[in-house]
Amino acid sequence: MRSRRNHVCIRHAPSLIAVLSATLVPWTPAASQIPAPASALFADLPYRHIGPVGNRVSAVTGVPGDANTYFFGAASGGVFRSRDGGHHWDPIFDDQAVASIGSIAIAPSDANVVWVGTGEAFIRSNVSIGNGIYRSTDGGDSWAHMGLEASGRIGRIIIHPTDPNIVYAAALGHLYGPQTERGVYRTTDGGETWQQVLFVSEDAGAVDIVMDPNNPRILFAATWQMLMRTWGRWSGGPGSGIYVSRDAGDTWERLEGDGLPGGTLGKIGLAMTAADSDRIYALIETNSNDSFEPLDQHEGVLWRSDDGGRRWSMVNADHTLAQRPLYYSRVVAAPDDADEVHFLSTRYSRSLNGGEDFTLGNPGGDNHDMWIDPLLPDRMVVGHDQGLSISTDRGKSWWRPRLPIAQMYHVNTDNRVPYFVYGNRQDGATQMGPSNSLTGGGISIGEWQSVGGCETGFSVPDPEDSNIVWAGCYDGLMSRYDHRTGLARRVNVWPANSEGWAAGELRYRFQWTFPIHISPHDHERVYVGSQHVHVTTNGGQSWQVLSPDLTSNDKTLQQTTGGLTPDDAGPTYAAVLFAIAESPVQEGVIWTGSNDGLVHVTRDGGLTWTDVTSNIPDLPPTGTVSNIEPSRYEAGTAYLTVDLHQLGDTNPYVYRTTNFGDSWTSLSEGIPRSVFSYAHVIREDPVRPGLLYLGTENALYLSLDDGRSWSELQNNLPHAPVHDLTIQSDSNDLVVATYGRGFWIMDDVTPIQQLTEEVLESDVYLFAPRPALRLRNRQGSQSQPEDPGAGQNPEYGASISFYLQEIPTDAVRLEVHGEAGEFVQTLPTRDLRPGINRVHWNLRERSSNTPRLRTKPSEHSHVEMPDEGWRPLGEGGRVTPLAPPGFYTVTLTVGDTELMQPLEVVKDPNSGGSRLEILEQVDLVRSIRETLDSTVALIDRIEWIRAQIQMVQNVSADHEAAEDIREAGGGLEDRLIELEMNLFDVRMTGGTARQDTLRFARRLYSRLSSLAGYITGTDDRPTDQAREVFDMLRSELDDYERRWSSLGEDVAAFNRLLEDRGINPIGLN
Repeated sequence: MRSRRNHVCIRHAPSLIAVLSATLVPWTPAASQIPAPASALFADLPYRHIGPVGNRVSAVTGVPGDANTYFFGAASGGVFRSRDGGHHWDPIFDDQAVASIGSIAIAPSDANVVWVGTGEAFIRSNVSIGNGIYRSTDGGDSWAHMGLEASGRIGRIIIHPTDPNIVYAAALGHLYGPQTERGVYRTTDGGETWQQVLFVSEDAGAVDIVMDPNNPRILFAATWQMLMRTWGRWSGGPGSGIYVSRDAGDTWERLEGDGLPGGTLGKIGLAMTAADSDRIYALIETNSNDSFEPLDQHEGVLWRSDDGGRRWSMVNADHTLAQRPLYYSRVVAAPDDADEVHFLSTRYSRSLNGGEDFTLGNPGGDNHDMWIDPLLPDRMVVGHDQGLSISTDRGKSWWRPRLPIAQMYHVNTDNRVPYFVYGNRQDGATQMGPSNSLTGGGISIGEWQSVGGCETGFSVPDPEDSNIVWAGCYDGLMSRYDHRTGLARRVNVWPANSEGWAAGELRYRFQWTFPIHISPHDHERVYVGSQHVHVTTNGGQSWQVLSPDLTSNDKTLQQTTGGLTPDDAGPTYAAVLFAIAESPVQEGVIWTGSNDGLVHVTRDGGLTWTDVTSNIPDLPPTGTVSNIEPSRYEAGTAYLTVDLHQLGDTNPYVYRTTNFGDSWTSLSEGIPRSVFSYAHVIREDPVRPGLLYLGTENALYLSLDDGRSWSELQNNLPHAPVHDLTIQSDSNDLVVATYGRGFWIMDDVTPIQQLTEEVLESDVYLFAPRPALRLRNRQGSQSQPEDPGAGQNPEYGASISFYLQEIPTDAVRLEVHGEAGEFVQTLPTRDLRPGINRVHWNLRERSSNTPRLRTKPSEHSHVEMPDEGWRPLGEGGRVTPLAPPGFYTVTLTVGDTELMQPLEVVKDPNSGGSRLEILEQVDLVRSIRETLDSTVALIDRIEWIRAQIQMVQNVSADHEAAEDIREAGGGLEDRLIELEMNLFDVRMTGGTARQDTLRFARRLYSRLSSLAGYITGTDDRPTDQAREVFDMLRSELDDYERRWSSLGEDVAAFNRLLEDRGINPIGLN
């Protein structure tokens, strides 16, 4: 190879923000026109989960009789397993392309056989979808996709009690329109083939199925006619009903009359019990909405059969058992008591007399699924909107672990150092948490807090004053939170409660996640969307309407919805604005998108608006314009995504305009097509024009050529829906909001920003690193040990990235040098791979040396010496100075190719100390390190001689002069030990018990390393007493070194004795 350099100079910037957001390499538009690279190129750029804890669990089960093993399926977060009774949970499904889970079942005859049905069947507008059924034959360690790809949502799986290859699946369908791939499916060969054994209609699928625990030939199935659209949900119709098979599913009979409700049915939940095969429970949605069909009296909620399903009676009409049937409707009977039955709804309830009355419990709120161990019936687990709860005393008490499955709608960041991340979490509150807790551990639950608002929508910090956060909520609720007071003031645009009202009856229609946008030109100007754009410039004290109705105002999209059970809430409000964004380049250029498919733009601050929807090619009508991203480089350029999945169209619709919407170009080419292809968000990189990031229902992509081609940027990111993302411009971090697994961060996308065709054609390339923050850890908050919901902090220090076209045969060396060219550190380059490689420098200089003890501890002859002939010292530690702020050079050497890049280390802006004080501290720590090295050298010399004395005494035990050698050697070693005892206590064993220093006082070696710890941790200069103690310890070492020198004649005398007796003298090393 020939020597080559890629060297970029970085000058001092006037402020920290300027330093951190500096563009590190020159950029030319031509450099962006490169083909989509393989996703493996980015494999060394992992994501890290930061939190918060989350919410909805849609499926639960456990291994019968095994009190330690549980499984749960998150609504859109994959499958987790616990093997210690629910204390720790591991994701075991993340390598699959789907995250929405509808059901989990374990084969009764083989606990290694686990089935997972994908697609949540507890219905609301913000639910994900599935792609079929999966099987594991090793207890969840690995999975195979076993078909039913188009089933949409699998609400229940049941497995034959003695044959794990016989499985039934209740396939509900996608619910976005008619389809034939729904109903009850059966396999008898472990999923290799499936037979649709029950099909009702293209409009109805199977939502539940139960098997007689005592006779697997008897099955009951519930079918449900249900339709979802952006603007509503309609439950109920002739396709809903209860069916029975008494021949293992070969034939089915619809059950009607004989006490069952006579009107239209909706969603149905079923339960059977091993305690009595004749007892069947049916939780049935019946009409309570006279606008859906005529209504005289509500028919009831719970029906029961005591004769195997031949006759039924209504035993309870209380809505508590199924308050919102679409979202709940699960009933579970105890396996050992036919009269004990549990109901999963808004509230959890239990009946001990066959459902005739009930009492409330509190495992969680908004409950969905329950499993009762058939062998240990006191053991129960409930899945709900706060996660799951476990009881081992039959529901008398519940324990709820915190789980990393948060469903986040959007994400924003502030400009603090380190920055904080904001978003609204479904089934919870607004969330604000640190990107780095600065505690040295993880990001604990206690690091997160609410900032007003509620579970839905946006939380947007003021870009100039991070004390202020604007946060949304359903029903048009909005707050302005102030960190200084800890108070959130309600500043609703229109504070008239809209809950339960049809959208068409409201003055202003606010969607569940209505948009909030702060002007990039005036942080006091805040935009909010109903069907209009509203604006405030006085902190929400008053609001003005800035636009006409920017939707179709189609009244057919604004009707009462729900079907048999009215369920009007913000998620179904249509003909509303879903996206608002102002151009960061040109003030007054404002874009809007609605959830009925319209795109508008104003170029005069809202005086006039232009509908540009018809200019968008090949865009079907009535989609949700989920995101608009005005370019930060050109005023007329903007990007948008349109989501049509609730209309049955899962294709990605991604577009770009460069002329204020007069024409649009589709950017969807190259995005893989599946049921998860629909796009939620597109973002433009803040450093590199043409670098785009795209989030879909199960993946994240990037484009290096302005959307002409796309590469997957998934790496270790779970396949949960990517609802939003942002690039924190000061740090160059990619921050992702997943709807099912919380917030994730890809730290430092600098190498992606610098990736060009020239780089890809290079054998090796060293990227210009971003400035490294020399952060100091803070005092941590209280946290639960081994918290399963804790987030991960970033790796400390400087991230250094380089590209390898292939793994070189030559050695790869990475070094850091100071401003004067002095050596600072060598960085490890292990596990290299073709593509981008990343190495972290922890900003530490060379560490002090550690001694090698070659003798056993005094008074502890039982201690065995390791095979290598030395043991470590069980006290003290290494002194490793933290490099001071300043400029450094990173050098990458591969063979005869040497590449260099400058690196700036930036002082912690919140640490308080000055640069001069830091240098004083580092100078003293370096002096301590050198003194410690001298101490180690003295210990090593003493240990070397002592070990040789002992060896000579052992090998000369039979020598005629053995007594003389023993006496002379013993005396010399005593004098050496007397000296060595000043350096460390030679009785220290260094064993695993630790705390030997409580038995034996700390000596020079340990006191030096302790002193270094005392003066570091902040950026302040050392105290006067610290310098005084160092001078004292340095003086002690000088004295010990003089005493060592005086022992030289004693060693020489011992060697003369050996030589006189014909024995080789000891070496001085």
